[in-house]
Amino acid sequence: MDEAADWLVDSLRLYRDLHAFELPGPTRVLEWTDNQGVYVAGCESQKRNEVLHLLLPPKLCAENQGLCPERDFRMTHGGFSDKPVYNLKHVPETRLLVTSGPPGDSLQVWQVAEDSDMIKAVSTIATHGAKSSLCPKIAVLGSKVPRVLHGARVSDLHITELESQNTLYVSGGSDSEDEISSLQVLDADTFIFCCASGQLGLVDIRQKLGDTKRAASNPGPSGEWWCAALQTSGQRPAPTIASLSSTGQLQLTDLRDLDHPVTTVQCPVSAPSTDWDLLRVTWAPSLDGYLAISGFDGTVEIYDTTSWERNGSCVEPVFIHKGHLFMDGTEKDVLPLVTTHSWHPSKPRTLLSAAVDASLHVWDWMDPCNAR
Repeated sequence: MDEAADWLVDSLRLYRDLHAFELPGPTRVLEWTDNQGVYVAGCESQKRNEVLHLLLPPKLCAENQGLCPERDFRMTHGGFSDKPVYNLKHVPETRLLVTSGPPGDSLQVWQVAEDSDMIKAVSTIATHGAKSSLCPKIAVLGSKVPRVLHGARVSDLHITELESQNTLYVSGGSDSEDEISSLQVLDADTFIFCCASGQLGLVDIRQKLGDTKRAASNPGPSGEWWCAALQTSGQRPAPTIASLSSTGQLQLTDLRDLDHPVTTVQCPVSAPSTDWDLLRVTWAPSLDGYLAISGFDGTVEIYDTTSWERNGSCVEPVFIHKGHLFMDGTEKDVLPLVTTHSWHPSKPRTLLSAAVDASLHVWDWMDPCNAR
């Protein structure tokens, strides 16, 4: 049997569930609304891109077991964006979305209609200091008044109130032109950022402008790109940041000491990532110590960080999702690159993943060791 046939046979024991769906176009965003709904949006240039709210396959939500590749996601709302969508965030407890994409001269605010199936653009927010070639990263801060954190560089981070569009915070005391690769909110007043260079920063917006508290880790080797994600739950004494480089290096850093990574390991990626904006590292919200990476090829790799025995070692994934390589059953001249992935908010081993061929998968993987 060829490799695709071998994988298909193996998938019967590798997955509890596996569902496939074909989107109208590729997406870089997978934004959960609850345990059953997710937002996706197209990212192609020179065309109108759809912004969609999808419900997961009913069989998955009903705890159905077994391999089930079928197109049974259900669209509940949709709209169109005149530019590619590279980032999308849902504002909790509202029907609002915020998106960004090239050119990066503005953010788009959307509203999901209550009395129809439309997602409508309702306003734009001008960005400050962002060049047209750069796309601002965005994050939503928890508050009674919806606020969005956005910026393309360390020197132009802003917090804007969505309704009034008043600027509530601007990054001060920094002329850094380092490009932001990741933004993540800790609480209503603090957030972290990661630069493409590998620099990490912690910001408390209660500090007076121009005097915000920041700390930075050592940038990676020249030519490497980095992204990062913060684990806020779990058994560690303090939140832990996972930083991933374009060559597959992974660093774990205690939030209390950003200058000294606790652990550095090497993942066996197939080749260095050619697009740092597609690099993803994410912590499992319901599985302590597990994280996933993608952006190197057509796979998503899952690692158990609690099993890492020594600093500087080469580590092996506990699971690799290869469905984007094999599920359509056709030979490909160019293998599809995974564009993004996301863990289910409450199902411990369920993830969504998307690729450049517009495939969208939701899969529940089996623990090979049955240890958790």
